Amino acid sequence: MSNAPAPLPFDIDVHSVKQWLDAGDAAFLLLDCREPAEHATARIAGATLIPMKTIPAEIDQLGPYRQGRIVVHCHHGGRSARVVQWLRQQGFENAQNMAGGIDAWSLEIDSSVPRYK
Repeated sequence: MSNAPAPLPFDIDVHSVKQWLDAGDAAFLLLDCREPAEHATARIAGATLIPMKTIPAEIDQLGPYRQGRIVVHCHHGGRSARVVQWLRQQGFENAQNMAGGIDAWSLEIDSSVPRYK
């Protein structure tokens, strides 16, 4: 029988992420994998922008969070799910996808964050 902790769920909801941000939880990284133009249109305060296509080249920047938690978000959750899958394959076992992306954040958490197509 292994004493290894169970892996975190693949998806996490926007309400949990909001609670961590409000608590000032420095143990996690909120990673925005959208493109710079999308980020300029709508963003979550405290998120770090690393576009999906550049993440492999920027993997060293994520090193301090290898044992911590990385929550990845995009527009609706599709790109971020692919990033989380890739990160987990690279050993970032606690990477999670913010379900619904920034669109869900705007609808459920902060309506001042613009919605876009």
